[in-house]
Amino acid sequence: MTQRHFARWFGALGLTLVLVGMVSQGTTSAQTLAETQQRANEGDAHAQATLGFVYENGEGVPENLMQAVVWYRIAADQDYAPAQANLGVMYSNGQGVPQDDVEAHKWLSLAVSSLTGDRQKGYGEYRNAMAKQMTPAQLAEAQRLAREWQAAFEKQQAE
Repeated sequence: MTQRHFARWFGALGLTLVLVGMVSQGTTSAQTLAETQQRANEGDAHAQATLGFVYENGEGVPENLMQAVVWYRIAADQDYAPAQANLGVMYSNGQGVPQDDVEAHKWLSLAVSSLTGDRQKGYGEYRNAMAKQMTPAQLAEAQRLAREWQAAFEKQQAE
């Protein structure tokens, strides 16, 4: 399995469990989708990440990678690790956004710091493999951006 295929598979796996009960035989019910959309609009990070997955995979809606990125980003900005991981994978693959290893590494680093178990290990290995292909300047920039994001998030939470 290539790195890109691994990333796509692992990213999809990240929120597959979220959709259990929402997707039946490959079809998302309109009512469930509408409820998820409402919760997402109200700020529910879990629902926002779910919508990212729904749009990324065309589950009950036309596939729309740019819309997937929007919802992943909104959830990721709330420190929701699965959305951060999926956003990192999308930047890594250039799905719905221009391919950007620095942004990919930043989001994957943030996710890895919050995940546990096999998901932490898998995304950590993916991030580390990607880092080997980055220049030292790119890696330093990604690490700086992750630190700055985390500091800003913690400051916002303290206010």
